[in-house]
Amino acid sequence: MGFVNSVVTSIAPIFIATSPITSYADQIYSIHKSRSSAGFSLDIPLIMLVASILKVYYWFGAHFSTSLLVQALLMIIVHIICLHVALTNRPPSTTHTPFAHHNGPSPRPYNFWQWKNTKPYWSFITYFTLALLVLHFVLSPTRLFLPYTSLLGYVALGIEATLPLPQLLANYRRRGCKGFRLSVIINWLIGDVFKMWFFFASGSGEGGVPFAFKACGVFQATCDMGLGLQFWMWGDGPGGPGSGGVLEDEKLGGIGLAVPEKQAFGVPFGEKGSL
Repeated sequence: MGFVNSVVTSIAPIFIATSPITSYADQIYSIHKSRSSAGFSLDIPLIMLVASILKVYYWFGAHFSTSLLVQALLMIIVHIICLHVALTNRPPSTTHTPFAHHNGPSPRPYNFWQWKNTKPYWSFITYFTLALLVLHFVLSPTRLFLPYTSLLGYVALGIEATLPLPQLLANYRRRGCKGFRLSVIINWLIGDVFKMWFFFASGSGEGGVPFAFKACGVFQATCDMGLGLQFWMWGDGPGGPGSGGVLEDEKLGGIGLAVPEKQAFGVPFGEKGSL
């Protein structure tokens, strides 16, 4: 058992550091190839960018494992690319479709992260990063710096732990996982196994893994298993191949008119590459 533990704790840091590429490269390629990000939640890059930026600033106070810092830096790069590709390939607006608002995303204050233009997305990420940079330089000479960075860590990991929730909710609403790559959830589940083993086999001191990583990792692993269960139960959903191209749960204003898949998702039925 000691040998297995030694092997896993040696391999896990490499897997953790490179997981942003192995997890999301296929999703990015799929969106680019199909020219549609329908079914992919834009909240995923939002959550990962915010959480990863916070974790980078958290490192200056906690000095946790280098592999986790490298993972955060790579995650920022990968999700900037992911956000760009997803925004570039957003499906056409379906506001012309009667009663479409009944099935569209719920409005948020100031339409946060639901903007039609791409500029506000990049402005938010830029201002968020600069604000944290200013706070870092202001607080670093003071006694508040360590409590401040610890707070950043818990906030970052709490946000990251919610990563699967938008996709879980989106899948539940349409009773299917169309547009979300199976390869992503497989990588998440494999990553959870390595992360949990590495987290609990490592110490909590400098160069180790703080308790915040462990607590949030357990919650995220539970959510990832929920996503895996959704894939097993629903697959592509009622709008997938063999179902007649109609989403049975998507009704127009409750009057019993089924919405064709091309209206519900913004892509022609049967177009390959979305999964």
